[in-house]
Amino acid sequence: MNLKLEVVVVPVSDVDRAKKFYQEVLGFRVDVDHRAAIYEQALGFRHRGEESYRIVQLTPPGSECSIQIGKGLTHMKPGTLQGIYLITSDIEARRAELVNRGVDVSEPFHFGPKGQTPGLDPKRADYNSFLSFSDPDGNGWLIQEVKQRAPGR
Repeated sequence: MNLKLEVVVVPVSDVDRAKKFYQEVLGFRVDVDHRAAIYEQALGFRHRGEESYRIVQLTPPGSECSIQIGKGLTHMKPGTLQGIYLITSDIEARRAELVNRGVDVSEPFHFGPKGQTPGLDPKRADYNSFLSFSDPDGNGWLIQEVKQRAPGR
């Protein structure tokens, strides 16, 4: 029986600002944007008005896993989620696209004998070249280059 990771909750302080970043800057698709009392009731919250609960679900291009941002979703503090991975088959093209979209993205790096090292992996080995960036709240993302998945994926 398979288990698939479907959603990761990302803590944010300003839902509209985060939605704009993920949708307009990163190009994530908006799947859901709900703020209704019926969701509060279904989840056992007392009705406290429209702004007490909001859920926005966004999906990266080509991904089967989405993120959720919102209000009333988590007790995590905005900016505390670190190390969320996005995978690309062309890290140089992805970096150029992100820079063009205004994202403050790192230079490429890889892991060698002395740990994190500037530049792409010299062998361009899958799973070993990275970029990093943060959302407006400081949640940290990594982009990893994978041209061919490991067997079983």
